[in-house]
Amino acid sequence: MKKFKVEKTYCDINAKIKSGKAVVVTAEEMIGMVREAGPVETARHVDVVTTGTFAPMCSSGAFINFGHTQPAIKASRVWLNNVPAYGGVAAVDCYIGATEPCEDDPLNKVYPGEFRYGGGHVIQDLVAGKKVHLKATAYGTDCYPSKDAEKNITLNSIPNAILCNPRNGYQNYNCAVNMTKRTVYTYMGALRPGMGNANFCSAGQLSPLFNDPYYKTIGLGTRIFLGGAEGYVTWNGTQHKPVVKRSPKGVPLTPAGTLFVMGDLKKMSPKWLTGVSIQGYGCSLAVGLGIPIPILNEEMAKYTSISDEEIFTQVIDYGNDYPKGKSKSLAQVSYAELRSGFIAVKGKKVPTVPLSSTVRAREIADLLKKRIAGGKFLLGEPQFTLGRM
Repeated sequence: MKKFKVEKTYCDINAKIKSGKAVVVTAEEMIGMVREAGPVETARHVDVVTTGTFAPMCSSGAFINFGHTQPAIKASRVWLNNVPAYGGVAAVDCYIGATEPCEDDPLNKVYPGEFRYGGGHVIQDLVAGKKVHLKATAYGTDCYPSKDAEKNITLNSIPNAILCNPRNGYQNYNCAVNMTKRTVYTYMGALRPGMGNANFCSAGQLSPLFNDPYYKTIGLGTRIFLGGAEGYVTWNGTQHKPVVKRSPKGVPLTPAGTLFVMGDLKKMSPKWLTGVSIQGYGCSLAVGLGIPIPILNEEMAKYTSISDEEIFTQVIDYGNDYPKGKSKSLAQVSYAELRSGFIAVKGKKVPTVPLSSTVRAREIADLLKKRIAGGKFLLGEPQFTLGRM
């Protein structure tokens, strides 16, 4: 078993949080501290490092219980503001996915489609306190005789609403370019021909899973900032792929880990859950996510001091290679290069476009820092971490 010079427990850190004595810094602040004092001395001083990210996260949605009707209904098909929700859950439960478009959306028949309203927008409207029109149909049973129901609902008027996101917080992701001669419209945004732009989507040094690359403190029961409220990591996310090529500092060089997260939608904010329309592709939901990383030892201090200069990703052609299922890398670039505004690919200077917001990510890390330092947010010790799953 590895011996550490500094060893703390979750109980130790939570006791300091309760007493108002915990030292909390953001992931950006941690970089300079470790460079100046080293990981051991920094680990002795710092108790928690906060992270944040705000970006479109397509694998998101919400379980909605809209309450029993009179006469009662066992809803088999459900629409919320004319956006189909999945009704095969229980009598008055449904699940609305962030990427589900409005029923009468022309989709890409008028190319490129605008996708003005979908499941992500419904979720934003609910947390904003707006009325949402619900329509349900059923085949009728002896205990649930009604075959249709319509009513306006608000988040306050329904019994339960749970944000349930099967895949959030991607640990690294591709940088997308287009090598073809026409503009292509993708989930990474519009890509101009001949590598006219390079789009990327990560908070880099602020991103949660970059600051705990081997998932040593993140797992079942980790308490997080989610949509403006408290939420939890409940499992690894779909497409979780921890076994990938990594840098000498353990940072994945390609898409890797993901998180399954949940929280009470009734406590969330439209500032941190925002419907997104991606031209030519579809609808989504921008999610605010932040995770506190406990500095249990100097190893965690070292991990949380990672900088954009030390985080790399692959440039992939989304015009030809990606649609064909190929993952050939055109170049490896750092997030420092991506954030500089330009990268060099095959001798060409290509302007970069972020799909995630560094400003919002920084704000989440700062909010989480203030809540923890103020004794209003305790760490949730995971039952087991993703690194042991």
